[in-house]
Amino acid sequence: MREVVFGLLGPLDVQIDGASVHLGGARQRTVLTMLLLSSGRIVSVDSLTEAVWPAGAPTTARNQIAICIAGLRKVFKEMASLIVTSHPGYVLNPVGHRIDAIAFEEAVRQARELARSGKNSEACDRYAEALSFWRGRALDGVAGPRVEQEAARLEEQRLDVHEEYAGLRLQLGRHRALVPELHSLVQANPLREQARAHLMLAQYRSGRRAEALAIFREGRRLLVDELGIEPGPVLQGLHDLVLSDSPELTQPPADPTPPPAPHIAAQLPAASASFTGRARELGALDRMLDERLGQSPLAMAAISGIGGVGKTALANQWANQIAARFPDGQLFTDLRGYDEAYKPVSPAVTLDRFLRDLGVPAPQIPADPGDRAALYRSVLGGKRVLIVLDNARSFRQVQPLLPGNGRCCVIITGRDLMDDLIGDYAVLRISLNTMSAQEATALLVGVAGSERIAANPGATERLGELCDRLPLALRIAGARLVAKPHWSVRSLVTRLEDQRRRLDELSPGQGGVRAGFRLSYRDLSPPARMLYRRLGLLSVPDFASWVGAALIDAGPDGITDAEDLIEQLVDAQLLEVVGSSGPATRYRFQDLLRLFAWECAHAEESPKERTAALERAYSGWLHLADAARERTYGGTHEVSYGRATSLPLPDHLVDELLEDPMEWLESERVALGDVISQSAAGDQFAAYSWALTLNATPLFEAHNYLEDWRTCAERALGAATRTGDKLGEATMLRSLATLAIYQRQYPQAQPLLARSLILFDEVGEVHGRAVTLRNLALCARFSGDLDGATRDAGRALDGFRAAGDTAGESHVLGLMAQLELERGNLAEGQELCARAIAKSQEAGSVRGETQNTYRLAEALLRLGDPVGAEQACQTVLELTRGDGDRLGEAHALRGIGEARWRRGDWEGAQHALLQALEGAEQVSDRFLRARIEADLGFALAVCGEPEAAGRLESARTVFEELRTPVWQERMARALPTVISAVGPVAPEVLIDVLEG
Repeated sequence: MREVVFGLLGPLDVQIDGASVHLGGARQRTVLTMLLLSSGRIVSVDSLTEAVWPAGAPTTARNQIAICIAGLRKVFKEMASLIVTSHPGYVLNPVGHRIDAIAFEEAVRQARELARSGKNSEACDRYAEALSFWRGRALDGVAGPRVEQEAARLEEQRLDVHEEYAGLRLQLGRHRALVPELHSLVQANPLREQARAHLMLAQYRSGRRAEALAIFREGRRLLVDELGIEPGPVLQGLHDLVLSDSPELTQPPADPTPPPAPHIAAQLPAASASFTGRARELGALDRMLDERLGQSPLAMAAISGIGGVGKTALANQWANQIAARFPDGQLFTDLRGYDEAYKPVSPAVTLDRFLRDLGVPAPQIPADPGDRAALYRSVLGGKRVLIVLDNARSFRQVQPLLPGNGRCCVIITGRDLMDDLIGDYAVLRISLNTMSAQEATALLVGVAGSERIAANPGATERLGELCDRLPLALRIAGARLVAKPHWSVRSLVTRLEDQRRRLDELSPGQGGVRAGFRLSYRDLSPPARMLYRRLGLLSVPDFASWVGAALIDAGPDGITDAEDLIEQLVDAQLLEVVGSSGPATRYRFQDLLRLFAWECAHAEESPKERTAALERAYSGWLHLADAARERTYGGTHEVSYGRATSLPLPDHLVDELLEDPMEWLESERVALGDVISQSAAGDQFAAYSWALTLNATPLFEAHNYLEDWRTCAERALGAATRTGDKLGEATMLRSLATLAIYQRQYPQAQPLLARSLILFDEVGEVHGRAVTLRNLALCARFSGDLDGATRDAGRALDGFRAAGDTAGESHVLGLMAQLELERGNLAEGQELCARAIAKSQEAGSVRGETQNTYRLAEALLRLGDPVGAEQACQTVLELTRGDGDRLGEAHALRGIGEARWRRGDWEGAQHALLQALEGAEQVSDRFLRARIEADLGFALAVCGEPEAAGRLESARTVFEELRTPVWQERMARALPTVISAVGPVAPEVLIDVLEG
């Protein structure tokens, strides 16, 4: 096996079997240096980019980094696994080679262990070996702030070791040989007081007292002139001893029996054997330490998150990785901020323990907590100590435990972010979330073994989901598999999918997941506990703050109070903020936390309280959805929802949420689906399922959410039928029929509408009957029965007028206009369009105005006014884009395209029609796509393109499949004309053929 040595302690150097290797250009050398400095840890592409181009990277930076990696792999082609790609960057495999900086640190560690054991001579040998690795200034010749920071750290380490080595040789009586060496060290580093003190002592013991005092005076002058400070206690004390020829300075014997070595605390718990993932967080901690260590303010990180998310595991993992950088000790304490059996540990108790661990005799520890904290900071002064404060409860608990200098590093873990701490200190905040799917699988492999976990990847992924990818839950699940070797992963998944027992499975004994959640729940205020458990009654994936107000019956003026309580839950890590892309900030549970909240609600609330809370929430959704539908469709008539009631919400809140009704519906889309499903499952809430489905229809239509529409309507229909709610049954039958019409499935729609009409007549619902008649008219129209359509439309118009629904009236007038246009009665059609537009404006129905203006455009096309038709379609385009109606926008663009080809502008027509086609594909409307294909065919025919016939034939086929005889007939008439044409076809010829 070839010997490979990487040299960082001097100019960057790589030797294979004793021969130096050419490493390529400066960028490649910088990339290799960054990987060597983080051997075994992921170095992100962003970090490499910053190191190579500190003043700003070019746009090709990522590619150039990849080229550098490829170049290095070519240099080390015989070491195929040296540099491994690992998202989000690369890792230098720590196996199979030697890095002099690591070898140096290991030799120093061994020397210190020998010194603590009193083996000074052997320790000196190890120190000498450690320093022999140095060939010059660390990383000499590799430029860049990141590399230079690390080089400075290594140089600082070398000087510390040199001083330790000199001090040990002074104890061994080797002062004469030390004088020239220490003199050179002090000349090169004149502000290092420890080196100067060693030189003074070596000179004094060599009989050169005057030179020792001169060295002190020189040092004092430099410190005062350059830093404005007096010498520290070590140098000043030694000066006083030299002046008085103190016996304390007497030369020790040549190899004295050493005094007991100072105690170095090494309290870090062992890192978890199954720790995995968290590469992004570990990288952030590494960067923080590189940038802040030795600087002011202090290097400090605060890791927060819900119980079981792995805060302590992350802190221990990183602390163990960087422990060697803190030779003066590593302190660890569990502050018990969230403990079921014990109160939080007071700062005074922790300070007493830390001072003892740092070597302060018990009698010298002050009783006063303030004095104790001051002594603690003094003892840490100038030392490099790593301090891990685990499970902290508050800023007050950790503040006295913070050192006062930048040579230490502090890691704090706790369940909240401790904003007070962040305000006064430069703290790296890490809010720890659940693991990724890949990390969860890796953790399960680490606990249960790769063979079982890899046997069923689908079950493994599902197991991670059921554990919320929470490290504690995953470890428990893995341990259960280990304890039950006859279980497959699928067996455990089956047990966890039963929501009633999932927390039991993941909470062995009195511990596990439930215990951690209980501690967070226990520490909430009573109102926050009530809100938390009632939120757990809902199955929605996320929600806005008004939902919390409804659940706790906060009243019209209680929205802000509910928001404050929700923020308490967020601070306690019991809720997550989803974001505020819609009209309001939304929050969500992790599944396990929601299950725990559900348990608390059933344990602490009566059935009556739970029912009332849910009904208030459902009523709030109904109030907002009803208002959104009304603002979208217009009209002022009241809709009856039978047994469902609408909870009035404050007007200002409704106006704020529904500034854009369609945006609100979109933001609530998934939540509405869950509320509909949950309410449909229980008889007492069944009416809410169909009422909410009815009001969500504008969203289903405009955004083409046809599967959502079908699922909601079918569930609501089942609930209405089961509970004997004829009004709900009639409404959902009509909704499913409307969906069928929307999909051009008229034969399926008609029997549903017939049954719906009978039920509406039975309950005497005039408005519902009118909507059903209008839909029957649509079915008749598309089936070619224009007389039947006109009859049903007239009856519907009477019903809408009786119900006072101006928006419905405008819609029927528009339909009647369409029927007259299709009969060829163009003047009557145009007049009805104008009436329909006026009525929709009266109703405040943007949707109605849009549809009726589009019908006017079609009338103008048939009246031979393509310019007017295009203007009308431009109006439709503005209305639909303002309303977020993607389907209506596609129709408007199609109308513009038709208007343009009819006046001979085939190029402009194609531009609009291609945009329309893209929109139609987004909403998956086959009929509209076929119409656009037809218009593209006509536009191509106008300019004589042979592709025209293919477009028309494609459209004809779709019309045939969709059973739209009118359009099928039009395409059949147009095709022979287009096929027989040798050159361009005049628009007027196509219009004559098209309209028969």
